[in-house]
Amino acid sequence: MKEPAFNFDTLTPDAILDALWDSGIRVESGLTALNSYENRVYQFADEDKRRYVAKFYRPQRWSQAQIAEEHQFTAELFADEVPVAAPLTLGGTTLQQHQGFWFAVFPSLGGRQYETDNYDQLEWVGRYLGRIHQTGRKKIFTDRPTMGLQEYIDQPLATLAASDLVPAGMKDNLLTSVERLRTTLQNSWHTQWQPLRLHGDCHPGNILWRDGPLFVDLDDARNGPAVQDLWMLINGDRQEQRLQWDILLEAYREFSDFDEHELSLIEPLRAMRMVYYLAWVVRRWHDPAFPGSFPWMTDEDFWRRQISIFTEQDRILQEPPLQLMPGYPL
Repeated sequence: MKEPAFNFDTLTPDAILDALWDSGIRVESGLTALNSYENRVYQFADEDKRRYVAKFYRPQRWSQAQIAEEHQFTAELFADEVPVAAPLTLGGTTLQQHQGFWFAVFPSLGGRQYETDNYDQLEWVGRYLGRIHQTGRKKIFTDRPTMGLQEYIDQPLATLAASDLVPAGMKDNLLTSVERLRTTLQNSWHTQWQPLRLHGDCHPGNILWRDGPLFVDLDDARNGPAVQDLWMLINGDRQEQRLQWDILLEAYREFSDFDEHELSLIEPLRAMRMVYYLAWVVRRWHDPAFPGSFPWMTDEDFWRRQISIFTEQDRILQEPPLQLMPGYPL
């Protein structure tokens, strides 16, 4: 089933200014669009020269209750002195509405890019992820989803099957490669983990550096295994990965316990993210921002590469996992 068409055409500059005015903010500078595909995010300054960021949520994605849970989690983290970008309370609430759009306003917090090859920064991030999960374990989301194969494989598979964007001559091979992945994932994905509230999309691009890490964009927050917030920070060859895992987990354990059984989920989570991301772009193709940003999606060579990538990931899933040290499974 195809999703109903939607775009942000009605979110005009005047509509944004009216929304901010109604929330009590007087905009003085122009609106600067920041990089965001899923939502629309703008930086601006008010009449007192204070800088803010306004985030307008994509309709038909999260419900009001689900966005409120994200804000509540962020508020808890902020109260626990975790460096996160937390929405401001305006008129007694962090979640505003204007002309059918939910939005929130954040202080503008600059920072340098997180350095993926800086082990000191990795250690800092590990400690703060331990603290994030310390807060995340206090309760779980009740409205936001829990990570699993249905959301990350089954639904994307249906999206790809229904899409006209996939070349007709390659669709069968693509779907077969995803179905093979799913069969393998049924054997490698397990639920022997304690769900907790996660950042959900903790890749290096969502960490800024300001004399320490600043975690931004909890838009993908959901319940899941702790390792989901760790594995995307690891890179390089196997020797480098072993060293990074040692650093990350030693720092993480200063604040949170970690169940080593979750390490077996790294490659399944990678496979799930690959399929989910591809289907996400396909689902959003009706948004005018996507065809211009992902022009290679109309190239048959791109889909050939995707089939090869899924086939290779299926092979990796069937290999013994990486070993950090003797007797320490990964």
